[in-house]
Amino acid sequence: MTTNTTKEIPEAATVPPPGAAPANKVPHGHSRLLTRRDRITLGLMAGLPTVLHIALVWVTALASIALAFTTWDGIGFDSIKWVGLENFKELFTNNPQFWPAVEHNVIWFVVLIVIPTPLGLFLAVQLDKKIRFSRVYQTAFFLPVVLSMAVIGFVWQLIYNPDTGLINSIIGANEPGKYIDWIGDPDLNLWAILIAASWRHTGYMMILYLAGLKGVDPSLREASALDGAGEWQTFKNVIFPTLRPTNTVVLVVTIIEALRAFDLVFVFNKGAEGTELLSILVTNNIIGESSRIGYGSAIAVVLLLISLIVIIPYLVATFRKERRA
Repeated sequence: MTTNTTKEIPEAATVPPPGAAPANKVPHGHSRLLTRRDRITLGLMAGLPTVLHIALVWVTALASIALAFTTWDGIGFDSIKWVGLENFKELFTNNPQFWPAVEHNVIWFVVLIVIPTPLGLFLAVQLDKKIRFSRVYQTAFFLPVVLSMAVIGFVWQLIYNPDTGLINSIIGANEPGKYIDWIGDPDLNLWAILIAASWRHTGYMMILYLAGLKGVDPSLREASALDGAGEWQTFKNVIFPTLRPTNTVVLVVTIIEALRAFDLVFVFNKGAEGTELLSILVTNNIIGESSRIGYGSAIAVVLLLISLIVIIPYLVATFRKERRA
């Protein structure tokens, strides 16, 4: 007696022809459509920051440029009057604080580029040697960068206090008749504030240079050592030339830091005599006792133009380098 051992294959279970996509999978090259909830979420995540950026940055910047050619006391839009270039003429010819402010901004940049920048590079080179507790040192040196300017100003006010401050106590200038007023003296206050700014800027430069040193090819160091070069020769002839992109970033960052310097000066003495800066002049004219929004906007436009002179060449060079790559 014979039995039929063959089984019939159901039509639904037939094997699809070669090249056909599985029934339960999306064909290759096709993406699943976003749901309405996904589109709303993406719209909010991308739209809200964009709207805030446009409103708080671009609209205010364009408004400042427009107001620079007007006079306005900030009370009602009816009081806005077009004056053309009068604000700029007064700024360059009749403002005794403008050129000292420009000079102080230049001094700010020179001090930052001469003192804390090389010091930050030195610290980065030492920490790049993988010494013990390097993470602890990095945290300690970078801590001032994390702190707000208000906190830094408060700390250094305690140090500069003429009666109980650390510096006067060390040099014996905390007795009556021997006080040194580091913040009130127009001949000293700018330099005293620059010391506090350099304390913070050193940690910033250290991190930038440390990141650049991490990108140096170790084979270059090994080749230099095989050629008999010493540590200084290796740094001068091999490592430092490879830090050229980092040096460009450091230069641009330092210039921007010098132009936007405001917080420390305002915390210390609100831009009193000897510490005038362009940013302080902008603030004093816009929100000061005699509000001159048009005149303050003219100073802001000058500050913006100086910043663009520095930033635009850097951006052009960066974009060219990306295109070549």
